[in-house]
Amino acid sequence: MKDELFTELLSSVREGGAILRGECQAARRFEVPAPDVRRMREAAGFSQREFATLLGISPATLRNWEQGRRQPEGAARVLLSIAAKHPQIVWNAVRPDPLQHSPMTPAKRVKRRSPSVKVND
Repeated sequence: MKDELFTELLSSVREGGAILRGECQAARRFEVPAPDVRRMREAAGFSQREFATLLGISPATLRNWEQGRRQPEGAARVLLSIAAKHPQIVWNAVRPDPLQHSPMTPAKRVKRRSPSVKVND
């Protein structure tokens, strides 16, 4: 690494440390507001149990999000925003096989093979 690039990198790291310690202000700040999970669920027309099933989380986790005790993070936030805008797309992706059980009832998956389909194992 060239000395000039190393000096610039070192300066950036020191500036970041000073910002974290509160010794100087950051040049920019980005704040992403927490999603309003209850509003998203109600707008999509789902009960808590249905929405939790759709997202693949427990109803208790959904209640914690809705009541502000916890906040969704990472992939859960992305999935929530997709589910809020396009719930049918999410449902199509996670919907269980209708031949095996009803869409909102958890059940054991049964591996079935159609007699007309040959499977090479």
